[in-house]
Amino acid sequence: MIEIGKYNTLQISQETETGLLLKDNSGEEIVLPTKHCPKNFEIDDTLNVFVYLDYSEKKTATTIKPKIKLYEFALLQVAAITQVGAFLNWGLDKDLLAPFNEQKLEMLEGRWYVVYLDLDENTNRLFASSKIDRQLQNINIIVEKGDKVDIIIYQQTDLGYSVIINNEHKGLIYGNEIFTTINIGDKLTAYVKKVRDDNHIDISLQPIGYRNFNDNNSTLIYKKLVDNNDFLPINDKSSPEEIKNMLGLSKKAFKKSIGALYKDRIITIEEMGIRLVKKA
Repeated sequence: MIEIGKYNTLQISQETETGLLLKDNSGEEIVLPTKHCPKNFEIDDTLNVFVYLDYSEKKTATTIKPKIKLYEFALLQVAAITQVGAFLNWGLDKDLLAPFNEQKLEMLEGRWYVVYLDLDENTNRLFASSKIDRQLQNINIIVEKGDKVDIIIYQQTDLGYSVIINNEHKGLIYGNEIFTTINIGDKLTAYVKKVRDDNHIDISLQPIGYRNFNDNNSTLIYKKLVDNNDFLPINDKSSPEEIKNMLGLSKKAFKKSIGALYKDRIITIEEMGIRLVKKA
C-alpha cells in the first residue's frame, strides 16, 4: 500500500496528460503531476516520492521535500487562520492543517510553532499538532548517560529549555549550562547528562566529561579551547571588542576567568593568545 506522509519508492507505469502514473508492488497507482516530473525518465523507472492528499482528498505524489514527515517534529510557520484551524506552510502545494483541538495554545498567523505530524486513521488525513508532550514518553527510556542524541528545542521554561530527544523522549537543558544562542525549533546534536530516578532526562550541549569549573565563563572558555584545537587567539591584552566577538564576554569577566584557569594550570597565557595545556 502507498503510505501517506512518507516517502515511497514507486515505479513509473504510464505517462498521461496530467503527469506520470506511479504504482507500488501491490498495483496501487497515484499521479505525479507534470510540474514535479523529472526531465528524463523511462517507463518502469523507479522514483522516490513523498505522498500526501491533494485538494480533492486523493493521494498525490511530489518530488518536493516537505519540511516534516509523518510521526516527526518540525518548526513550521502559520500561513493562514480559518474556521477549521491554522494552516501551516510545510513546503508543499497544499498547506498542512492544525485543527483548533490540536493547538496547545491558539496559533496566530505568521508565527512559528513546533508541531508533530500525525495521521487521522478514520479520515486518512494528515494533520499537525502542537501538543508535543503527549507525543513523547519517558517510561521506556532507550538512552543513557553519555549518549550522543539528536534534539529539537521546543519550549522555554523557568529552568531552561525543554527538548525532544531522538523523536521519542522529553528532556531538559538547564539555562545556566547554555553558553551559546539557541532558539525554539533548533535541531542540534547533544548529549545525555543524566537519566534521573523519576525518568526525567538532563541534556547537555557539550560532551559529558568537560570539566566543571567554579564559574560558567571558565567552562565556556574551556569548551571554546577544545573546539579550536586547544588555542584561542585572544589574551588579557586583547581589545574588549575582540573578546566580545569571540566569546560574548566582557574583558573584565574574561580576565577573571583566564586568571583562574591559569592559576589551576589549565591554560598558559602566551603572546598571541591562550592555550590549553591540561585535558580535563
